[in-house]
Formats: sequence, C-alpha cells, structure tokens
Amino acid sequence: MLILGTSLANQVHASWQTYIMIILYFIILLVIGYYGYKQATGNLSEFMLGGRSIGPYVTALSAGASDMSGWMIMGLPGSVYSTGLSAMWITIGLSLGAYINYFVVAPRLRVYTELAGDAITLPDFFKNRLNDHNNYIKIISGLIIVVFFTLYTHSGFVSGGKLFESAFGLNYHWGLLIVAFIVIFYTFFGGYLAVSITDFFQGVIMLIAMVMVPIVALTQLSGLDTFRQVAEMKPTNMNLFRGTTVLGIISLFAWGLGYFGQPHIIVRFMSIKSHKLLPKARRLGISWMVIGLLGAVAVGLTGIAFISERNIQLEDPETLFIVMSQILFHPLVGGFLLAAILAAIMSTISSQLLVTSSSLTEDFYKLFRGEDKAKAHEKEFVMVGRLSVLIVAIVAIWIAWSPNDTILNLVGNAWAGFGAAFSPLVIFSLYWKGLSRTGSLAGMITGALVVIVWIVWIKPLASINELFGMYEIIPGFLASVVTTYFVSKYTKKPGSFVTRDLDKVKQIVKE
Repeated sequence: MLILGTSLANQVHASWQTYIMIILYFIILLVIGYYGYKQATGNLSEFMLGGRSIGPYVTALSAGASDMSGWMIMGLPGSVYSTGLSAMWITIGLSLGAYINYFVVAPRLRVYTELAGDAITLPDFFKNRLNDHNNYIKIISGLIIVVFFTLYTHSGFVSGGKLFESAFGLNYHWGLLIVAFIVIFYTFFGGYLAVSITDFFQGVIMLIAMVMVPIVALTQLSGLDTFRQVAEMKPTNMNLFRGTTVLGIISLFAWGLGYFGQPHIIVRFMSIKSHKLLPKARRLGISWMVIGLLGAVAVGLTGIAFISERNIQLEDPETLFIVMSQILFHPLVGGFLLAAILAAIMSTISSQLLVTSSSLTEDFYKLFRGEDKAKAHEKEFVMVGRLSVLIVAIVAIWIAWSPNDTILNLVGNAWAGFGAAFSPLVIFSLYWKGLSRTGSLAGMITGALVVIVWIVWIKPLASINELFGMYEIIPGFLASVVTTYFVSKYTKKPGSFVTRDLDKVKQIVKE
C-alpha cells in the first residue's frame, strides 16, 4: 500500500478545529445508533430490515451511500488522476446499472420477498422462491455472502486506516480501530434503522463534499480553463477514449452488471414501505449518484493541475481528495470534508456488516436452531445478529491489518463476486418461470468460482494476452447466465406455485 510522504503529511496535518468536527460527527453517529436501538430492534425483521417501514428518501440515499463507499471519494479521483478521463467509463457503467436496477429488480423484489414467506435476506428469498426444502440454495448463497462481504468489509477498514494515517498522521492500525469501533457500535445496537438513517445523513455530507472540492479548486486555479491546461499536460487526460483500450472500456462499463446482485444495495428495495414509493426513491437516488460521481471525476481532473501547481509529491493518488480538502479549506471545513470520507467508508461498512450478520443469523443459526421455533426465540435471534456483526467485523479487521492492494481493486473483486453469483439468479428469479433449484445452484456456484479463478490464476496472465486482463465480472456473469439457463432447462422445475406467484407479483407491480 502506498501512503503519503512525510513532507506531504506535514502539509495537510489536521488542526484542533478538524478534530472537533470529526468528534462531533462521531457523536452524531452514536446518537443515531442509540435512537435505532430504542425504536426498531424488537425482533429480527426490525433489526435486519427495519420492519419494511423505510421511506423513499432514506431508501434512496441509504442505497447510494452504502453503494459508493470510500472508493468514490478516494479510489475514483485517484484513478482519474492517474489515467485521465477514460476512468470515467466506470461512472457511466455504474449509473446505468443503478438506473436499470430501479426498474428491473426493485419493484418485483420488494413485492416478491414479502409474498415469498416475508423473506428478510436474499438467500431466504431464493429458498422460498425455489421451494428448496433441503436448504442447499440458502446455505450456499449464505456462504457466498459471508465470504465476499467479509472481504468487501475489510476494504472499508483499509480506507479508514489510510484516512487517519494520511490526514491525521495517526498510525494506520489506530485509524482502522477507531473506524471499526464507531461502525460496530451503531450497527450492533441500532440495527437496520440506525444504519439507514446514518446512511441518509452520510449521503448528504458526501454530496456536499463532492460538489465543494472541485468548485473551490477551480476558483483557486484558472476556472474552467483549468481543464484545457490539464489536457495540455497530457493529451489522454481529457480524452474519454484515449489512455485505455477497448477491453479496458468494456471492463469499466461492466461494473454496472453487478448492481442486480449486490445484497447490501437491493436489501434497500426490500425494506421500503411500498413498491409504489420506488419512483421517488429512484429520482433522488440516481440524481445523487450522478452528481456525486461527476464530482469525483472533477476532483481527479482538477487535482492533476492542483498537484502540479503546488509542486506536491503525491505518492498515493487515492489520497488526492484528502490533500485537496485540507489545503483548500479552513480547518473546520476541512474537518467536515474528512467527515465526508468517513461517511462514505462507514455507510458501506455498516451495511455490509448488517447483511452478513443477517445471513449468519437467518440463513445459518436459524436453521441450526429450528425455523419452526423462530417466533419463540426472536430475542435470541436479535442477539445472535448483534454478535454476528461483532464476529464479522473482527475477521475483517484482521484481514485489513496488513493491506496489500488499492481500495478500488479490493472493492472490484468483491463487487464482481456478488455480481457474477447473484445478478443472473436475481433476474431469473423475478422473471423466468422455468428456473429450477439445480439450475440456480449450479449458476450461482459457477459465477462465484469463475470470478475467484479469474482473479487468482487468469488475470496474472494479462501480460501475455490483454484478454486475460478483463474485469472478472464479465466471464463470471456470462458463465452464470449460461449455466443457470441450460441446467434449468434439463432439471425439475420448482412447481406450479411459482407460475402463480410470478403472475401475482407482475400484477401487483402494475397496479
């Protein structure tokens, strides 16, 4: 992992005003956690899904904030700074993927998960949808969630450690532990309601930050003429098609395929009060996302000129936002902007911890305890859910203790794993009556395995052939689609009730 050089760390060293802003931000999160604890943690559905009572605006910003994470504020500007405007293809792919997700997945998933036994986790929905009495699909999909989300969560802890190390001169490990403590506290006690409210609050902060920094940077530089100067510094800086390859563009664009299967995002659709509120959520959520992503790209582009003009030696491009926010603004405002980074990091970590906890509790512990006794042991299940948050966090902290990759790569690997394993299965489950249990299981496992094999063994061969360097979600997604379809064609279907349910879901969504 690259970090800021000593001289640069001294230039952006935080003042006491910055510390006050960060402490105030932490206090607000803890208060929200306590509020969530008092309001909605009486049973497992409330703790894990907010009792399906979340409004459209909280749903929208909660989905956006839990999605974007530290990579939007640190990873994406760093990528644009390093490679130029061609890195923007990822924002186009993600924006389209998120927009389509609101139409293709959101309404049907909200209706169908409630209709299918009031499922509160994705594995539980798969089990009920496919009438899997043996629980094979529930167990395998739960394992995929636990494995990939533990890896995904550790990328957030890495972001937090890097932030405190770069901006405060604090030891990386202490920064990691501070972030972990705050997130664990409000997730452990407040559950889904606290996570959703903090995500809304954090989403607002993130949006303000991504608009403020590039605008102020332009006023300090040469206004809009700055972009011409950036283009002159290197021709690829302002060219969407240069500085990359066709395969590189396809790989970045393919990030959008992952949206249909990201449990921490689509769980937001399951928790909204009614599918009829989703259009409101979509308008706010997509607007927030597009503005935020464009702001991140603008930070990267203006950062090229800013770093050059100030003669700063930026050893780690992913700390660009930190450097600009601390040099351009008064310490109080700088503290607010650092809080925006923490917001991005913590909103994703908390969502991932809660979804993983949901899976461990609903998809494993409840099976062990006996689902027929579920109502009699609600308090016990809530406590197990809380303990699961703690266990997953400890494992993720252990993995993050010695980071060895960039934030964007860490996020990309986990995103691909979920996208390949779950995206095809979610779409097939919501639209195709011919989906079988065996086909679902085969497609899900194939997608996850192809991603892992591609990362570990195929991608290192990119120096031999460029094709091997493509983003792993592409082969994983395609392999999952093909396997699910053909295996389903030649295996036993789940039963006539599926046809009845799908027709009912379709009718409810149209109303």
